[in-house]
Amino acid sequence: MDRILVVDDEMDICEILKFNLENSGYAVDVANSGKEALEMPIAEYSLLLLDVMMDDMSGFALATRIRQDAALARIPIIFITAKTSENDVLTGFNVGADDYICKPFRISEVLARVKAVIRRNAKPAVEEVSNDNLTFKELVLNVEARRAYVTGVDISLTKKEFEVLYMLMKRPGRVYSREEILANVWPDDVNVLERSIDVNMARLRKKLGEYANNIVSRSGYGYCFVNE
Repeated sequence: MDRILVVDDEMDICEILKFNLENSGYAVDVANSGKEALEMPIAEYSLLLLDVMMDDMSGFALATRIRQDAALARIPIIFITAKTSENDVLTGFNVGADDYICKPFRISEVLARVKAVIRRNAKPAVEEVSNDNLTFKELVLNVEARRAYVTGVDISLTKKEFEVLYMLMKRPGRVYSREEILANVWPDDVNVLERSIDVNMARLRKKLGEYANNIVSRSGYGYCFVNE
């Protein structure tokens, strides 16, 4: 049974989500603050549902803390929040969100998105998987373990970041449009913006360090990995 942690300082929201998620077959725990959430066994959850505007620690700050922990970095996160501007949404994806739902929400939409995110994270979005490593100099993708290393150091990519890098490195020089990246890495989510691809690429490049410039943007076309 998939376990979900709901983090929100509004008790009525927590109760609504817990009731409906449990009726849909999930095991659900609740935390009413970011601090309380960090005391929970986060590694054991299949999904985190985070509010953004909380007094002690914002959902964005909580997600950032989680993504910085290699043991937790691959746990999917959905923000459920009243912060609805485009900048807010992009910030959410920039700190590692897998999805972003605006309040007030319809519970049917929440359940559908929860199901889609858990399903996506249960199996690779990139279907063709090899047990061989993909390597470029000291950048190594261990495809079987779904880990990425630079000079032997695990760079703690999120699941989506790994899948994007895997897709690009598998066919170096091949330019993928934003639409193709969305279709391959976010196949079930029509609500992910093309702009969020640029945000994810910027975050991925930052993690790649000396290999950041090997991910190239072709203006008007998309992105590719160059092995030069």
